[in-house]
Amino acid sequence: MMAITEAFVGLAIQSGAYQALDGLYLTNQLRRLVGQDDLSTVTIETSDLYTVIDTLTRVVESNGHLAKLGWTTEIWQAALCDYLTPLPSALNRQFAENYQLSPERATTAFYQSSCDNDYIKVRQIAKNIVFKHPSQYGDMTISINLSKPEKDPKEIAAAKLAPQADFPKCQLCMENEGYLGRLNHPARTNHRIIRFDLVGENWGFQYSPYAYYREHAIFLNEVHQPMVIDSATIDKILRVVSKFPHYFVGSNADLSIVGGSILAHEHFQGGGEQLPMSFAEIEKKIVLLKFPAVQAGILKWPMSVIRLMSTSIEELVAASEHILQVWDNYSDEAVDVLAHSRDGERHHTITPIARRRDGVYELDLVLRDNHTTAAYPDGVFHPHQDVQHIKKENIGLIEVMGLAILPARLKDELEVVKAYVLGQAVKVADYHQRWADELKQDFSGADIDGYLNTAVGQKFERVLEDAGVFKRDAEGRLAFERFIEVL
Repeated sequence: MMAITEAFVGLAIQSGAYQALDGLYLTNQLRRLVGQDDLSTVTIETSDLYTVIDTLTRVVESNGHLAKLGWTTEIWQAALCDYLTPLPSALNRQFAENYQLSPERATTAFYQSSCDNDYIKVRQIAKNIVFKHPSQYGDMTISINLSKPEKDPKEIAAAKLAPQADFPKCQLCMENEGYLGRLNHPARTNHRIIRFDLVGENWGFQYSPYAYYREHAIFLNEVHQPMVIDSATIDKILRVVSKFPHYFVGSNADLSIVGGSILAHEHFQGGGEQLPMSFAEIEKKIVLLKFPAVQAGILKWPMSVIRLMSTSIEELVAASEHILQVWDNYSDEAVDVLAHSRDGERHHTITPIARRRDGVYELDLVLRDNHTTAAYPDGVFHPHQDVQHIKKENIGLIEVMGLAILPARLKDELEVVKAYVLGQAVKVADYHQRWADELKQDFSGADIDGYLNTAVGQKFERVLEDAGVFKRDAEGRLAFERFIEVL
């Protein structure tokens, strides 16, 4: 057995934030945080991070100090783990020293630090359901996102009554670093950001606390300004890839429906895992006469993607600017592609993704269109009604690349569908009923889990096909060729 104070001090020293001489100080800080001077009776068998967090959380909840503070459990745990986190200056210095050895060494160390202090919710992320789906476009990844904890109803009610604040302006602002948090804003006491220069601007680099893939990175502008997709954005993305050549980097589109969840703050996402679209093949080469240093082609992918390749960032930026300018004003009524509404509202943008492969930059430009019609009020190139029982949210950067982020409700709902297919007397959700009937009719009686996973994967394929502006049929291929001719 080990005293909880000894375990806590050991973790703090191990993090690099403190030294052995700081032991008494740390012990007293723990007493203050727990609201209890006598911790001698609190012991644990193993001194791992989660045992320490869980044990101390039980103490502060049972002795009433958490309620006295008026904090949520999340806020308190982040404040506890702040003592397991080096100061921003120390982490930035360590990152710079590691970067001199290699960018990969620097990101690996920073990522590990972000896991070791419970900023990245490793334990919760492990709850996600993830499986591969072999498709005609290559293997896709399907995930049911169970990592974010459900809010306590009392916390939700309290958050509605809490005073509204505009600090930080959003969850991506640098001012989140070390912020205590509140009922309607996540705790960020143990949050750290690596600073770097990007074309003369101050930018930050952090990891997503509820990562969707390995080393899910976020790159953010110091200035709280809206997302924009233009040539300057493409240049920035490629410059980030230059700084972190082992990562892919991409941006959500800058329009509603086809954009991400946070459009008010300029940021990119990236990471150390190559997502499915990176393995897609070029099925038709394109010759861009104005840009001889750039190779180009149309990807074999459910969405409409042009891949550009070059060793020159400047050439890629120029080529992508040309494509974006043409796309911004391109309409094709025959396939319901509409650049602007009658009132001048813009509907076209792109989702750009960059990576380096064998010293060559690859830039994928995914064509996006967000206009709506009476037949498709959610978006002509948005998941259509018949697949929204599986996925109805925006199709952003990560899902564009073939990683499905499906809602947590599906975990239980799919179990009910499975029971229904197996002939059990269960009540299927109304929005799943037609699909469940089709599955039951076609089920052969073997491997129900694999059968259902395949069915979900096929729905996600449809989701991406719905979001593709030029469809994969003969009419769509001809329409894509018409656009390429204009280029």
